[in-house]
Amino acid sequence: MPNIADQPVPPQGPLVVALLYDGLCTFEFGIVAEVFGLPRPELGPGWYRFASCAVEPGPLRAHGGFTLTPDHGPEALEQADIIVVPGWKGVDIAVPEALCDRLRAAHARGARLVSICSGAVVLAATGLLDGGMIATHWRYADTLQARHPQLTVDTASLYRVEGRIFTSAGSAAGIDLMIEIVRQEFGTDAANSVARRLVVPAHRSGGQAQFLERPVPARPTGEIAPLLDQIRADLGRGWTTADMAAECRMSLRTFLRRFHDATGTSPGEWLIAERVEAAKTLLSSGHDGIGVIAAALGFGSGHGLRHHFRQRVGVTPSDYRAGFLRRSRDQLPPNVSTPSLDERPATR
Repeated sequence: MPNIADQPVPPQGPLVVALLYDGLCTFEFGIVAEVFGLPRPELGPGWYRFASCAVEPGPLRAHGGFTLTPDHGPEALEQADIIVVPGWKGVDIAVPEALCDRLRAAHARGARLVSICSGAVVLAATGLLDGGMIATHWRYADTLQARHPQLTVDTASLYRVEGRIFTSAGSAAGIDLMIEIVRQEFGTDAANSVARRLVVPAHRSGGQAQFLERPVPARPTGEIAPLLDQIRADLGRGWTTADMAAECRMSLRTFLRRFHDATGTSPGEWLIAERVEAAKTLLSSGHDGIGVIAAALGFGSGHGLRHHFRQRVGVTPSDYRAGFLRRSRDQLPPNVSTPSLDERPATR
C-alpha cells in the first residue's frame, strides 16, 4: 500500500483529509481533491497537503461502478487540520459512533470540519452543532431536522459557517464552500486563482438561495448590470432602493421585480453581501481600523460592520483579520504531539 511519505509533498501547509466510505459520492469527493489536492506552484509555498482515508473496512465502492483502494485508514484524521465529509451513504443510514468519536476529538484539538451535501448527516450525528445551524441539500432537510431537533437545519443557504464547522447544500454549493475556505486561509487572490482554474464564479455568498422560482442568469442583463458595477465601485455611498431605481430610470415596482429576476435577492440584501465581501478584502490586505473600513464601505459605523459581518461570515471582523494574519505567518497550525501523517506508515 502506498505511503504518503514516499510521495513528493510541498512545504508544510494545512493537511486536508477527505473521508472514503462504501458508496462514496464521487463528484463530492472530486470537488475536494480538485481544490485541495492539486499542486498550485503559482500560489507559492505552504499550499494544502491532501490525503484521503477509509473510515471502514473494504471493499469500498464509489458511485460510477469502481472500487477504491485507500492509502490511509481513519488514523489519518488524528493529523488533519481540515476534515471533509464528501456526502454520505444516505440520509437514513446511521453514522458509526467510532467515526463520530474521531471527529469530535479532531474538533476538540482545533481541526475544522466540513461537509458537502448529505455529508451534513455525519456532522449532525457528532452533536457538535447542537443549538446551532446546519446547511444541507433541501431534499434532506426535513429528515435531518426531524432526526436532530436540537439543531436548526437551514433549508435555503448555499453554505453556513458555525465556528470551525462548515456545511454546504447541494454538490455545486460544495465548490462555493471550498473556495470560501481557500479565501479565509490564503486570501481573495488565491481564491480567485482556484476559481479561475475551475472555471467557476469566484464567489457566491453562503446566504444566496439554494434555488429560485425563476432561473438566475450567470451575469445580470439589461439595465441592471451597469447599476451593479456602479454600486460595487462606490459602496460607501448611502444607496437607497429609490436611488437605484432612479439610476435605472425605472419605477420602484419595476426595478424591484427586475432586480430580483437578475440577482435572486433584494437590493438591500445584495448590497450588504457586496459590502461584506469588500470588507473581507480590506481586512485581509490592509491595516485600517474597523471604523475606517465601515465608513469606506457604507456601513455607517463599526457596530454596523460587526453586526452584518458576524451574521454572514460567522466571526467578528477582528477575528477574521487575526485569523488571516496568523495563517499568513504560519501556514500550518500547531500540531498535537503525535507523528505527522508524512512520517507514519499508511494504514487502512
